[in-house]
Amino acid sequence: MANGAWCAPLLVSISVALITYNIIISSHATLNPIRSSTSSSFPRDPVIRMPIDLPKPRRLFHTAVTASDSVYNTWQCRVMYYWFKKARAAGGPYSDMGGFTRILHSGHPDRFMDEIPTFVADPLPAGTDQGYIVLNRPWAFVQWLQKANIEEEYIFMSEPDHIIVKPIPNLAKQDLAAAFPFFYIEPNKYESVLRKYFPEDKGKITDIDPIGNSPVIIEKASLAKIAPTWMNISLAMKKDPETDKAFGWVLEMYAYAVASALHGVGNILHKDFMIQPPFDVEVGDKYIIHFTYGCDYDLEGHLTYGKIGQWRFDKRSYDLHPPPRNLALPPKGTTQSVATLVKMVNEATENIPDWDAYVSGSNS
Repeated sequence: MANGAWCAPLLVSISVALITYNIIISSHATLNPIRSSTSSSFPRDPVIRMPIDLPKPRRLFHTAVTASDSVYNTWQCRVMYYWFKKARAAGGPYSDMGGFTRILHSGHPDRFMDEIPTFVADPLPAGTDQGYIVLNRPWAFVQWLQKANIEEEYIFMSEPDHIIVKPIPNLAKQDLAAAFPFFYIEPNKYESVLRKYFPEDKGKITDIDPIGNSPVIIEKASLAKIAPTWMNISLAMKKDPETDKAFGWVLEMYAYAVASALHGVGNILHKDFMIQPPFDVEVGDKYIIHFTYGCDYDLEGHLTYGKIGQWRFDKRSYDLHPPPRNLALPPKGTTQSVATLVKMVNEATENIPDWDAYVSGSNS
């Protein structure tokens, strides 16, 4: 009897436990059905895989280039736009590179409107630029920002003599623009001049970054505030003999740097934004080739800067006529950056329709 009395409660407990377990298993199976694998007769728990390598949200920027209707500016724009399109396509569906606009500040359309997306801006009144045509740049941006329908929230200010080597990401971050530091923009050196436009109560002279307006990636809203100030300071600097003498051909660049500082827009300085041959010898991981300097070499591949070389590439050689197709490549021993530049110009002119006729002027 003692043994029977002890076993009965134990059997009841075990039965209750088994019933409870079966209920839990049945309930779980109802809520989370397990699908068997075709390769096994045993059921397998489903696995929810975490997504990997999700693309970052696109932060599109609109590329804008100001230009006159001169032959000099036009052939550079055509080459530049060719490489812009290739870089954007190479970036794929998640590229930050959005639309493109040539801001033509001649006041009237030209025959390349169908080839290059173009906004026609009015030039400054006659005589205002005093022969310094770059003063039209900030005025052209003011008009474009006020009148054009720009879908992107960021603007990339570029120039006709930029060749885009690879897809450019949006390098701007939060309230900071992205810009290239120029060694020849030296606010500390010219503090006494700059204080005419950036008084001490506006900040330290080091608040003025060593930049120009290009290359710069900036929020559209910030540029809309900066542009009128940039224009007014440019005009004021040009009218002041001391400032004009101090800054010369980079006057408008200083004006942009001051305007940016006055509006409290800081800049992330990217030395890898671009290279400037022949002094930068490798393209490397840079995004842009800026062919502002002449490239002169002897036939042994030695740089002869300051002296016309036996081989040369200088954009100024083509101020009245575009460069022909198939420019001669530089001699062996020249820098990789110069060779790449000429090859890229040649590829563009080879693929842009009717380039030979353009060079000969038969389509003029």
